[in-house]
Amino acid sequence: MSTTVIILAAGKGTRMRSSLPKVLQPLAGRPLLGHVIETAQQLQADNIITIYGHGGEQVQQAFAHETVQWVEQAEQLGTGHAVQMALPVLGQDGVSIILSGDVPCISQATLEQLVEASQATGIGLVTLTLPDATGYGRIVRDNGQIQAIVEHKDASEAQRQIQEINTGIYCVSNAKLHQWLPKLSNDNAQGEYYLTDIVAMAIADGMQVASVQPERAFEVEGVNDRMQLAALEREFQSFQAKQLMQQGVHLIDPSRFDLRGSLKVGQDVRIDINVIIEGEVELGDRVEIGAGCVIKNSKIAAGTKVQPYSVFENAIVGEDVQIGPFARLRPGAVLANEVHIGNFVEVKNTQIGVGSKANHFTYLGDAEVGAGSNIGAGTITCNYDGANKFKTIIGDAAFIGSNSSLVAPVTIGNGATVGAGSVITRDVADHSLAFERSKQLSKDNYQRPQKLKK
Repeated sequence: MSTTVIILAAGKGTRMRSSLPKVLQPLAGRPLLGHVIETAQQLQADNIITIYGHGGEQVQQAFAHETVQWVEQAEQLGTGHAVQMALPVLGQDGVSIILSGDVPCISQATLEQLVEASQATGIGLVTLTLPDATGYGRIVRDNGQIQAIVEHKDASEAQRQIQEINTGIYCVSNAKLHQWLPKLSNDNAQGEYYLTDIVAMAIADGMQVASVQPERAFEVEGVNDRMQLAALEREFQSFQAKQLMQQGVHLIDPSRFDLRGSLKVGQDVRIDINVIIEGEVELGDRVEIGAGCVIKNSKIAAGTKVQPYSVFENAIVGEDVQIGPFARLRPGAVLANEVHIGNFVEVKNTQIGVGSKANHFTYLGDAEVGAGSNIGAGTITCNYDGANKFKTIIGDAAFIGSNSSLVAPVTIGNGATVGAGSVITRDVADHSLAFERSKQLSKDNYQRPQKLKK
């Protein structure tokens, strides 16, 4: 049976007060619509049709890399009208799962249950039971069978006591969508075509309407304003944190942890408060991440300890490395085992060999550092002449004195020493000493400039 996913993503999101279309607002570092498309892909849908409207060009550009069929809803005339727009490209066979681009957390498991439940009936929907259902469309049942969906404003006092609500997530046979959608009417106070009317049509045709409920209530929460977005962010982050702790991760405070991507972990990983994980990150056994760190698209091998407030992006770190605090690894940083990178050290597009150390106030950019070398405080690889980048090569067991500037392209040999305060512009041979300083001058009884008294 072929499966199509139809995603309604045409809304403007006025209450967001943003120039960004609502479905592009970020949840856990990804646009709301991105979460829905990913779930559709997990279902291995044969086709993903996305109905766009407001900010359509922005929306399509944001997902240009995805295999999505785009259909425009030029006028926003209701949910039923939005699905009508898909009919010209929707086959007669198979089923369609209808989702909303601003309901990002619906799970693959819930949708698989929905498809299975609706196979026998031809139509099914996701419902939710709430302690307070005020404002939502109620599911009216008779002997357990769904008889109607009644909007809150149209519900009787007895119907308003019903706690089961419609979430707007459906699975319907394509043949029935082709039959029912052209019959929708906009004869109502809002002048809109409502998708809920297909449920009434199904019941009128003598069909049973299947239903399932999500395992977690936040799966069906929609986003209409900043407050709802922030609330859903915390619920989603709490869910992710619980999943990691079930895998054995020691989160010092799961309420102060953000995962904005995917995280693979080994055993006995420890993550302190206010850590942000972005993109694809992998942490090996016994890795410790200190408070306030930001780790993006990086791999950190077993036994490494990252001190607080360090920032990684596209970095690869070996085993038993010590990093930080306040260190920065930029794209192309590759650290071998047992390397030490200390406070206020920045590494960019540089490979550092086993056991080498740069413990204080250093910039290593476009460089290669061998094994067992020591880079003194304040050392800079001068890699940029204002137009082009050049490489610095530092051999094994080299010693670079504090406050040295290595002007690339330059090579410091194995076992070589650079005296503190030097500006090195020529290669340094193996096991040799190089230093460069101007002659020190002294002036007796020097009078330092004084501030003028007002």
